[in-house]
Amino acid sequence: MQNKVNKIKEEALSLIDKAKELKALDEVRVQFLGKKGELTQVLKGMKDVTPEDRPKVGQWVNEARETIEGALESIKKSMENELRQEQMKAEVIDVTLPAKKNMVGHRHPNTIALEEVERIFIGMGYEVVEGPEVEYDLYNFEKLNIPADHPAKDEQDTFFISKDIVLRTQTSPVQARIMEEGQLPIRMIAPGRVFRSDEVDATHSPSFHQIEGLVIDKNVSFADLKGTLEVFAKELFGPETKTKFRPHHFPFTEPSAEVDVSCFKCGGKGCRFCKGSGWIEILGCGMVHPHVLEMCGIDPEEYTGFAFGVGLERIALLKYEIDDMRLLYENDIRFLKQF
Repeated sequence: MQNKVNKIKEEALSLIDKAKELKALDEVRVQFLGKKGELTQVLKGMKDVTPEDRPKVGQWVNEARETIEGALESIKKSMENELRQEQMKAEVIDVTLPAKKNMVGHRHPNTIALEEVERIFIGMGYEVVEGPEVEYDLYNFEKLNIPADHPAKDEQDTFFISKDIVLRTQTSPVQARIMEEGQLPIRMIAPGRVFRSDEVDATHSPSFHQIEGLVIDKNVSFADLKGTLEVFAKELFGPETKTKFRPHHFPFTEPSAEVDVSCFKCGGKGCRFCKGSGWIEILGCGMVHPHVLEMCGIDPEEYTGFAFGVGLERIALLKYEIDDMRLLYENDIRFLKQF
């Protein structure tokens, strides 16, 4: 029995010496020390050994087990150390190499332009108000003096969700909602996304952004409107900017006007940017129509007001001299990282 145990031990040690990887060592451990291993089988055969020889056999098996386990542990540590050294060589860091730059995002041109407009009007005492993009026909048209048979309703190419619900074509419905609340005076701007059934091209999109302003108070005049927009233009495009008002028509304002600013590229002399005119159209405005005030519960005999609206994309295109509106939405990183 002693010779059998010694033979098992020598065979195990021989296999351990020949092992070249951790997997081979594990196979040796299972072969000799596992539940069905050769040394384990010797212990299971103790019932066939005479009682007086059992202690000796048990001692031989335990000594063989300790020798094999010691050899396995020693070789295992040696292999793990070699693997660790190889891994450290493979993962060596060259601290002289330049660092990898993280791609950090930044604000979109539309956002930069919007924050600039908000800064200007907040500085003049206005508050920024938002409203729903899915709007009732009542607020989007009727309360803005655009009844069902009004031609302006067709001109705006509206997306109808149902007969009475639309995707808003302007942010003016926010003004109507605020006027209905009756908390006067009002000084607000309403920025937001609007929707019209337009074909996509360099100057049109079915989804774009507007910023509309409203002031309601006693003794508000057209002169207040002109002064406000002149300050806005000078703050946005530079102190030398001039404004020009041209008569126009909007259903919800009377009188109404289109506003041009002197070309900030050529100073009004005429260039390619302003198409040689020296002026650039920027927004529409006017005094709030008395009927609009009445529909929103405000007495037009006591209160007056003015409103204006400008396209956010138009401001961004002008301010940054972008010639195609589609560039703002195509997510071309080469374009966006310039801002």
